[in-house]
Amino acid sequence: WMWKGSLPLLLLAAAVAAAAEPASTLEGPSRPVTVPLREDRGHAVDLPDTDPRVQRRVTGWAPEQIAVALSAAPTSAWVSWITGDFQMGGAVKPLDPGTVGSVVRYGLAADSLAREATGEALVYSQLYPFEGLQNYTSGIIHHVRILGLEPGTKYYYQCGDPAIPGAMSAVHAFRTMPDVGPRSYPGRIAVVGDLGLTYNTTSTVEHMASNQPDLVYANLYLTNGTGTDCYSCSFAKSTPIHETYQPRWDYWGRYMEPVTSSTPMMVVEGNHEIEQQIGNKTFAAYSARFAFPSMESESFSPFYYSFDAGGIHFIMLAAYADYSKSGEQYRWLEKDLAKVDRSVTPWLVAGWHAPWYSTYKAHYREAECMRVAMEELLYSYGLDIVFTGHVHAYERSNRVFNYTLDPCGAVHISVGDGGNREKMATTHADDPGRCPEPLSTPDDFMGGFCAFNFTSGPAAGSFCWDRQPDYSAYRESSFGHGILEVKNETYALWKWHRNQDLYQGAVGDEIYIVREPERCLLKSSIAVLRL
Repeated sequence: WMWKGSLPLLLLAAAVAAAAEPASTLEGPSRPVTVPLREDRGHAVDLPDTDPRVQRRVTGWAPEQIAVALSAAPTSAWVSWITGDFQMGGAVKPLDPGTVGSVVRYGLAADSLAREATGEALVYSQLYPFEGLQNYTSGIIHHVRILGLEPGTKYYYQCGDPAIPGAMSAVHAFRTMPDVGPRSYPGRIAVVGDLGLTYNTTSTVEHMASNQPDLVYANLYLTNGTGTDCYSCSFAKSTPIHETYQPRWDYWGRYMEPVTSSTPMMVVEGNHEIEQQIGNKTFAAYSARFAFPSMESESFSPFYYSFDAGGIHFIMLAAYADYSKSGEQYRWLEKDLAKVDRSVTPWLVAGWHAPWYSTYKAHYREAECMRVAMEELLYSYGLDIVFTGHVHAYERSNRVFNYTLDPCGAVHISVGDGGNREKMATTHADDPGRCPEPLSTPDDFMGGFCAFNFTSGPAAGSFCWDRQPDYSAYRESSFGHGILEVKNETYALWKWHRNQDLYQGAVGDEIYIVREPERCLLKSSIAVLRL
């Protein structure tokens, strides 16, 4: 009778387990969900420059702001760091990059760093031709590419200049990505957007680090470089160029070093990285501070590039550079996609800053020109997942193409609020009376005006839906980060971790994203047609 008496308990346990299993895209489009706004908004105030976590902790030519980035393949990686301090003022004199060497010593044990690689160094400046604005010049930024690494292997390293006393870092360690192939994947990939450098940021980063990611994808902006806490208090009240407060880049690099020195981080530019200065120069800090696999992926641009991580081919695209079909970025994308062999890297994941499928009022349909130019090409190659930011709220779509539910469309996920200081998006374009006016003038950097009233579907004749659109599966105004766990060539588990869940073991949003190549037309270098 014990067996009979236990049967209801067994059935109950099975039912609970089944109920706890995340939903799957195999089940078809999910009904749209909007999570009510919480009163607790966290602490969206910048860390002050007196916080020990952002202050310079080294002396002389010792390295700081150490970071690891991936190359296009797991057999190489980039190590970056800064030596010397920045200068800020009316007249600044750049440091000589040749003053300090760019050397990385590395090996398989902390006490056996027998191999050595060298790289290059540079400085950048942010200059303004107006009185009342403070110029800036950076410390010496070093980038070294390490070659001949074994996939899926832990390496120990030091960086700096061994010829100068006290100019080498402590020993750090990182792990290379698994070998490229359909059966090997990074354990966890963390995804953050618009991280900023606030007290909310510290909560996001702590939460993210507790999940022990193998790779971090950061959809900028990372810093609050767009101004000080009180812009008009610190600088001229009216200037043709809005000054960007460059020291916050250094503060962010110092704060993040415990993460970035051991976990590879890949980035893509956003609108806050434009940072226009004298001579209409833009993206100076972004282009100088990070290492990109641009040469390896043959884009030769810091704004768009690709790399492999196990069985995933990642493509980073630029929403703030020319994306027209006649432009260099589009031609590079065509070539890159044509080289992808889906029998080797089954998953195709892309990232850029401004979302194509956001239903929030903020930045609504702002990137429509980019979508019109590129979506059909990406769709024809079976793009699986898109990560974006910019909107300062979380949203996940159903599989969608051209605003229509499509089993072969990509899942678009916007992770736009990791803790930045700007206002979180809380209103939706489908809220009564909240539909924004169509843009009357094109954005200088977004490349035109393409958002018109819909011509078909439930919103035909209107600029906005009158309810949460069918393609929007889940949306929530919350700070947090995401974790992508690719299980095999078919299944990937996506989780959205809200900051408020840090000590509760809870997950805000969770779903299995399932590839169905047999249903979809895939263009690839192996020219396979699966019906």
